[in-house]
Amino acid sequence: MRLSRETRRRIKGHLAVLYESSLKPEFVQRYLDLVEKQCCAKSERTLKWNERDVVLITYGDSIRKKGEKPLATLNFFLRERLNEISIVHILPFFPYSSDDGFSIIDYEQVDPQLGNWDDIQAIGEQFDLQIDLVINHISQKSLWFRNYLNGTLPGADFFIEADPKADLSAVVRPRSLPLLTRFETTRGERWLWTTFSEDQIDLNFANPEVLFEMTRILLGYIARGVRIIRLDAIAFLWKEIGTTCLHLPQTHEVVKLFRTICDAIDPRLILLTETNVPNEENLSYFGNNDEAHMVYQFSLPPLLLHALHTGYAGHLTSWAQQLPDLPPENTFFNFTASHDGIGVRPLEGLLQKEEIDQLCENMKKFGGRISSKTNTDGTTSPYELNISLFDAFKGTAEGKDDWQEQRFLCSQTIMLAMRGVPAFYIHSLLATPNDEEGVRRTAAYRSINRHKWNAEELYQLLDRDTVHSRVFNELRRLIRIRQNQSLFHPDVGQEIFSCTPDCFIICRYDSRPTRLCSVSNVTSRPVTLDLSAHLQCGQHPCVDLISGRTLQKAVLHLSPYQTLWLKYLQR
Repeated sequence: MRLSRETRRRIKGHLAVLYESSLKPEFVQRYLDLVEKQCCAKSERTLKWNERDVVLITYGDSIRKKGEKPLATLNFFLRERLNEISIVHILPFFPYSSDDGFSIIDYEQVDPQLGNWDDIQAIGEQFDLQIDLVINHISQKSLWFRNYLNGTLPGADFFIEADPKADLSAVVRPRSLPLLTRFETTRGERWLWTTFSEDQIDLNFANPEVLFEMTRILLGYIARGVRIIRLDAIAFLWKEIGTTCLHLPQTHEVVKLFRTICDAIDPRLILLTETNVPNEENLSYFGNNDEAHMVYQFSLPPLLLHALHTGYAGHLTSWAQQLPDLPPENTFFNFTASHDGIGVRPLEGLLQKEEIDQLCENMKKFGGRISSKTNTDGTTSPYELNISLFDAFKGTAEGKDDWQEQRFLCSQTIMLAMRGVPAFYIHSLLATPNDEEGVRRTAAYRSINRHKWNAEELYQLLDRDTVHSRVFNELRRLIRIRQNQSLFHPDVGQEIFSCTPDCFIICRYDSRPTRLCSVSNVTSRPVTLDLSAHLQCGQHPCVDLISGRTLQKAVLHLSPYQTLWLKYLQR
């Protein structure tokens, strides 16, 4: 497939912004040839998303069965138990040396302990695939890094050397570990940039050959049928000493370049940025509808926690009311939990420090840990909450109670109703508790929410009346309800109402007189609410899609943590 003249012009423009006068014409031509050579035929389908899209986030070995490759075990579970899901995000399944897959040794091979590319393709036959492009760093054990140590190509100039005496105090850190790590090379001692750990060596995108190689890898994933490309830790990509090294203009330009490439190859491709930062910074990766198609809704998980822990929806409501009205080519990736912890930085500017500190203390009461980051002044502050989401709802600020299951389901039902594409971490679907043994085994806080289920044990729990089966089956039921309502399409409008701090109220609407309102009681007490005073459609009869009941009156009576999905047809 030939690139259009406009696409070629735009790619050249992105490269010129990145490399300015150092850009060589032969590199530009080689880059264009790479993109054109690996372009596949366009899909006949042009819609990026609809109300039927629901994402599952999982490791390739979250479920294990003796004598079977984990990817085959996962595929069986998805087909037999979870066919409501449309998109599967398999977390890095490549050979790796640390960080549960995010320190990649080889970007183009499947970890043989998990399976092979045929196993990935088998999952892709029924589900769309989401894959990580771990773009900021690579493992010490990779070929590129071994070549760097020996001064050979490719790799000799792929990493960022820095003077350990340089003033790096302005750099924003996601960890409390040293920013630079010392290595012995054939050229002597060198200090390299290691944002996340000494085993995760940052790549030097100021070298255009690094961009070339990562683009080649990106195109290889697309050629294998991947639908969503997740740009891992993209905010840290470009480094300039004397700056924060976060969200630099060149980083945004790389995202724009990848967007141009994706749009030219297939209109259904989705570029997703992963930026665990304050809300305004996170939203910046939409650009002017020329960067990410989709961004993570990073403020949603901790704000939901806060609302359901305090019984006060005010902060959640205020934040949601200020979300931008997005064009059809952009939407949100809504989630409440992932393989990482629940980010605290996305609460900056939304909650007071005292409220954040109290939330952290609550998590400790329910078995959670708190990971910290180093600030520019040398102090540390909370970075993320490490806890199973199900156990995070064991209680409230008042302590443990008997509402864990209902409180947890309320959080998931709210997420399902919000504008965007919903995503479930597998351990949320399965109501997995804190994995204390995993933390003891690895000494890593994040292991608390990365449990590996034995398939036989899991199926037994799902086939009996257990909290796992109740949560799993109810979430599947809610997903099916959502998928049959066009008003839950990611592009359908959304309005947030502040009728009472006891409830979080979402109204979804389109050009027709139909409205769908999600009303959630975030407290542990019954709430009565008269919608007629707040919503014009609240005066009309409606049906609650969750219970199937028809309601003739605008006065609602909600049990603790109950959600109603009220569908109105105005007359």
